[in-house]
Amino acid sequence: MDNYPLLNIFLTMMWFFLWILWVMLLFRVIADIFRDDTLNGWGKAGWTIFVIVLPLLGVLVYLIARGKGMGRREVAAMVDRESRYYEAVERRVGRTTGRADELTRLADLKNHGDLTLEEYERAKAKVLAG
Repeated sequence: MDNYPLLNIFLTMMWFFLWILWVMLLFRVIADIFRDDTLNGWGKAGWTIFVIVLPLLGVLVYLIARGKGMGRREVAAMVDRESRYYEAVERRVGRTTGRADELTRLADLKNHGDLTLEEYERAKAKVLAG
C-alpha cells in the first residue's frame, strides 16, 4: 500500500468515474441520434459513424450542433409516454366505472319495476360480458 499513495487512489477513482460518465454520454448521444425523427437515414448513419470513429470529437460536435434539440426530444418523449399512460389508465378506469354505473342503472330500473327479473338478468349478463 505504500507504493500507491492516497492521492493516486483519488485520481484513479476520478478518472474511472469520468470514464463511466463519458460512456453514459456516448450511449445517450447514440440513442438520441436514432430517436430523432428529423434526421433521415443518411444523417443518422453519418452522425453514428462520426461518433464511433472519433468519439470525443464526435460527441462534442453533436452536443454543440444538436444539444438543444436533444433536451427537447427527451421532454417530448416523456410527455408522449405520460399521455399514453394516462389514456390507458382512463380507458381502464372508464371501462370499470362504466360497467358499475350501468349495473347500478339496471338495478334501479328493476327496483322501480321497469324491468322484469328475466330482463334484468339478461341485461346484467350482457354488461358483464363486456
